[in-house]
Amino acid sequence: MTVDVVKANDLKKSAPVFGQLSFDDHEQVVFCNDKDTGLKAIIGIHNTVLGPALGGTRMWNYENEWDALNDVLRLSRGMTFKSAITGLNLGGGKAVIIGDAKTQKTPELMRKFGEFVHSLSGKYITAEDVGMETSDMDLVREVTPYVTGISEDRGGAGNPSPITAYGVFMGMKAAAQYRFGSDHLEGKKVLVQGIGHVGESLVEHLTHEGAEIFISDINRDRLEAIRSRYGVSIYEDADVYSADVDIYAPCALGATINDDTLERLKAKIIAGAANNQLADEKRHGNILREKGIVYAPDFLINAGGIINVYAELEGYDKKEICRKTENIFNTTLEILKKAEANEISTHVAALQIAQQRIEDRKKLNLS
Repeated sequence: MTVDVVKANDLKKSAPVFGQLSFDDHEQVVFCNDKDTGLKAIIGIHNTVLGPALGGTRMWNYENEWDALNDVLRLSRGMTFKSAITGLNLGGGKAVIIGDAKTQKTPELMRKFGEFVHSLSGKYITAEDVGMETSDMDLVREVTPYVTGISEDRGGAGNPSPITAYGVFMGMKAAAQYRFGSDHLEGKKVLVQGIGHVGESLVEHLTHEGAEIFISDINRDRLEAIRSRYGVSIYEDADVYSADVDIYAPCALGATINDDTLERLKAKIIAGAANNQLADEKRHGNILREKGIVYAPDFLINAGGIINVYAELEGYDKKEICRKTENIFNTTLEILKKAEANEISTHVAALQIAQQRIEDRKKLNLS
């Protein structure tokens, strides 16, 4: 480890948790530990003004526990604004389990995690995220009712990934309407980075639309399978940001829009499923605006998943799920126009709408 890395890590560890930018007035952060199952998890509850905090559980092999904490703080904060801007009566929360989902996840670990969720008495409701499957949520459901995204045969809404992808597709079409004057994506070059469940579903929508699709992923076998299934092209260059494409769709982990990548980015539109795509929300949002790159705010266009699992709480059907998800098109277009009219970044425009809804509800609750 270099001296610079050591200094950076020491600085991170000495910084107060409450003073971190990503903390942003979280209501509660819960550390979960169980020696017998090996569970190490963090639950972040950012805001419950609009309703209980709903957000998925991510299992990831973080480099260190500070990275896990920072991730859950950023993700739970994003869920607050995602629910608010989508018009759902939900707050924002998220959970991370530290470990390798392929080798360390067991039924016992998932049930123990469910017990921690249950101890919060419904203030936090979990669902699936990276490293999780619907079957994992079924295990959590055995010990707590505070979980969504369970199997359809158990009365749940099932895997939210296809609906998440559909919302991203709607947001992408709105961005195309704004940037190119048409929402048709036929012939448009689209690079999808990350082809997990959501990325593959997005590729399927784009294929039907007639787009020219390039895919990138760290898993070569997965790339070959998707190429064979949909007849798309694998982007072979490691530098995806310099790709000469119309649309860049980040569908893996966050912070891919940063000081380094912004210098190389050639795409005219950014519209993807990943959370927290801007490494620095304010600064990088402004740079995108200055460069004339249309950014469809991630916490808006990837809201299809939460719309899907919210159906389990409200009892509405697939038709209503699709209607609410399709409306992401209209909301995205509204935000892009608001940003232009007010000469602000699209991220700030979306954030203002979400924060205003929360403030309005807070005043109502106090009256």
